[in-house]
Amino acid sequence: MTSDITTPDAPPVSGPRTATRLPAGGTTSRAPLGRLRRLAGGLGTVLLCLGTLLFVLPFLFTVVTSLRTAADVARSPLGLPHSLTLKNFSDAFSQIHYGPSTLNTVLITGLSCVAITVIGSLAAYPLARITQHWSTAVYRLFILGTSVPVFVVVAPLYLLMRDLGLLDTYAGVVCIYTALNLPVAVFFYTSFIRSIPVDLEEAAALDGCGAFRTFFTILLPLLRPVTSTLLTFVSLQIWNDLLVPLVFLQDPGKRTVMVNAYSFIDPHTVQPTTLFPAALLGVLPLLVIFVFFQRQVVAGMSAGAVKS
Repeated sequence: MTSDITTPDAPPVSGPRTATRLPAGGTTSRAPLGRLRRLAGGLGTVLLCLGTLLFVLPFLFTVVTSLRTAADVARSPLGLPHSLTLKNFSDAFSQIHYGPSTLNTVLITGLSCVAITVIGSLAAYPLARITQHWSTAVYRLFILGTSVPVFVVVAPLYLLMRDLGLLDTYAGVVCIYTALNLPVAVFFYTSFIRSIPVDLEEAAALDGCGAFRTFFTILLPLLRPVTSTLLTFVSLQIWNDLLVPLVFLQDPGKRTVMVNAYSFIDPHTVQPTTLFPAALLGVLPLLVIFVFFQRQVVAGMSAGAVKS
């Protein structure tokens, strides 16, 4: 007689869950990736330091050479200085007429920046808001003006300034700088105004504001970020420019600081102990302005890049 013997199911064996554990190769495969990232970060730091040195070393060489004597530079141009002196700066200060030439440069740069900002923003406002064929054509014409080099228009500008009686005047130089930098200003302002909502202008129109009042009370305060960026770019261009004041300002008392510093360049011989101090004195006001206003400049640039 046979009897069926039933055995209960065996309970599952409780033990370490090896099936759900990551394979050993999963953790080790991340190690090479982490090492590659650290290597890439270190390589980027090294390249950044090398790039910084490439920009800083010429400036340091200029400063050190300006403080050396002429005999020391002639004996070892790239060597370490044996003695330092400030006589080179005092000589360059007097020879380039630093005070009057700096005031001339500040006057020309300031008036040009004001004219470029006002005219450029007023011209960009209708080009950004009016969507017609003629406005697009005018905007493209302005953009085309950014590709015209100044050397091409020097001769026609000279004849024009002579016929208008603006040759050898501050007004003529300011007009030239305004015309040359106006396409850049229109490009900057048009792109920025297009990103401003039209609802602000419609609300101002409902309150009875006209086009000019809307622009000066609503839009102009919103243009501060792009204005700071534009002024930084234009100021550097005008301050360091040599061609326009050299050609259109014939009176030595009206020359800019860069033109007077250019007078130290001899086609036959170059004396670093006189040229380098003059060049450093020429860019010194820009460095001082940037040191005191770097927060405002950087804040304006970053504000223009972030949309709220």
